[in-house]
Amino acid sequence: MALRVLVTRPEGEAASWLQGLQAAGFVAETLPLIAVGPVADTAALRQAWATWADWQAVMFVSVPAVRHFFAQRPPRVDLSTTPCWAPGPGTRKALRAEGVPESALRSPDPEAGQFDSEALWAQVGAAVQAARPLLIVRGQDDQAKPDPAGQGRDWLSEQLQARGVPVQRLAAYARQGPAWTAPMMERARHAASDGSIWLLSSSQGLQHLQRLLPQQDWSSARALATHPRIGETARAMGWGEVRLTRPLLPDVVASLESWS
Repeated sequence: MALRVLVTRPEGEAASWLQGLQAAGFVAETLPLIAVGPVADTAALRQAWATWADWQAVMFVSVPAVRHFFAQRPPRVDLSTTPCWAPGPGTRKALRAEGVPESALRSPDPEAGQFDSEALWAQVGAAVQAARPLLIVRGQDDQAKPDPAGQGRDWLSEQLQARGVPVQRLAAYARQGPAWTAPMMERARHAASDGSIWLLSSSQGLQHLQRLLPQQDWSSARALATHPRIGETARAMGWGEVRLTRPLLPDVVASLESWS
């Protein structure tokens, strides 16, 4: 019997994962743990584009950050003038799709053990310049509580500021909990103990899950987490079995095949 996999990425990102996992022979379905949408006020986004060539670099924390930032792109902006940083291959691919040339892209080595701010810093740290501003494009949370998934970006800001780099953070999209239907709630409850594998890509998504199902016992749940911090969050919630993988389809498929 084929292994069942729950893809928990936002709806806009889940389709390619579903297609790839289904092609690999898994029964894959989506159960998003985060919903994303535009910010209410886009004036700051337009201003960031107006000064595009002045930034030392622009760091995009995720695929939604790229998509929502570029949705405000004015005509005739030369994308080659400003380096674009990406913490992983998905964000890098999204930047290429928006027309950013390879010469302007900076991201972790493809063979890196994990893709995050630390791995990105290994590639870009030596070239940063003091006093010239740098922009970090990220999401805006629906709550005031700190987001454990944002720890990597905070770490990067600290490294930059220690080098004398002025850092500006810009919310390009809004993150919030998903609007689940009753059948989705029931599916999640069953998936906590029916042998399904949850493909986890966000610590904040796990926080949303905990609020949706506060009484749920996760001791029999199985998860494949795409970063150690996400795995730590799942274990702290009491998940029974948590394994780690890089957030690349071949790595995820290999991990699932070893599990099945």
